[in-house]
Amino acid sequence: MTRHNPDFQQLRTALMGGTPDRVPLLELAIAKNIKEQFLNKKIASVADDVEFYQKAGYDYIKVSPIIDMNPDHLQPHEGKRVSEATDTTNEREWHASGAGIITTMEEFEKFRFPKPEEVDYSPFEEVQQFLPDGMKVICQYGDIFTWTWDFMGFETFSFALIDNPELIRRLFDKIGEIELNLFENCLSFDNIGALFYSDDIAINSGLFVRLDIYREYLFPWMKKIGDLCKKHDIPFIFHSDGNLWEAMDDLIKCGVNALQPLEPQAIDIVDVKKKRGNDFCLVGNVDVDLLTRGTPEEVEAEVIRLLKNVAPEGGYCVGSGNTVAEYVKYENYLAMIETAKKYGEYPIEI
Repeated sequence: MTRHNPDFQQLRTALMGGTPDRVPLLELAIAKNIKEQFLNKKIASVADDVEFYQKAGYDYIKVSPIIDMNPDHLQPHEGKRVSEATDTTNEREWHASGAGIITTMEEFEKFRFPKPEEVDYSPFEEVQQFLPDGMKVICQYGDIFTWTWDFMGFETFSFALIDNPELIRRLFDKIGEIELNLFENCLSFDNIGALFYSDDIAINSGLFVRLDIYREYLFPWMKKIGDLCKKHDIPFIFHSDGNLWEAMDDLIKCGVNALQPLEPQAIDIVDVKKKRGNDFCLVGNVDVDLLTRGTPEEVEAEVIRLLKNVAPEGGYCVGSGNTVAEYVKYENYLAMIETAKKYGEYPIEI
């Protein structure tokens, strides 16, 4: 199995649109069972997690502050989301689609949001003692838009955009303040190499809501995160599923350097590379369905296609078209990362 020493500068160069010595690997999330198969042992500590990222060929480890933003945990209510067990030990939850926990200004005023002193940043402290030379931490959190509509329920949120914009404003700003504070505090720790903001704002056919709604409520907060990245001279990575074509100019204004995961069912990454390759580093695009139901040979061929068509001028990181979920075939995950290591040296010659 190909091994290499972590070198975050390689990843940083790609995220800032440049050409490193090799094409880096980058994911929003990798399921625990995949990590455990790779290490052939249980992931029981931060040290184990660092060991996985180092041995698998990543130049970073992703760390998040511990904060409970789940409305049903903060204040249980009748409209709480529905849970279901999966085929693994994980559990999935479905967001409330009708009325959520905050539907009126009175409910907003009474709601108990997490306080700054309740946030646990100990993972950032603990990881420092295990980081190998060359590896840095990517701080990840997100969902200002998603938490806003989840607290309200999507149907209630949609009506309130017309009927109660002040409630929309107050909730966006409250969650935005919480999340900006999280990122500011994360940057007080050593070895923070990038910020990774995740928030699904689109589906395959386009944006969830009109662009002007994001411009009014969400993008100002994303710009504050982008300004924070510029102040600390670190890359700003943005995750959203779906088709982002309509929002790309706005994402540039927010200071976003890299887009992840560029779902293949929603967007043609080769087309994005041709039209916006000078604006963003592109991350991912290896279809999760292929990783789940395909063969290692098919995965290898797809990674080679991406290396040929997206990587040559830099500004590309290999990764999944969403996350490496628990149902992804381990051998396919391995084929993805090993193909990237085998053929990803610059200049790309395949």
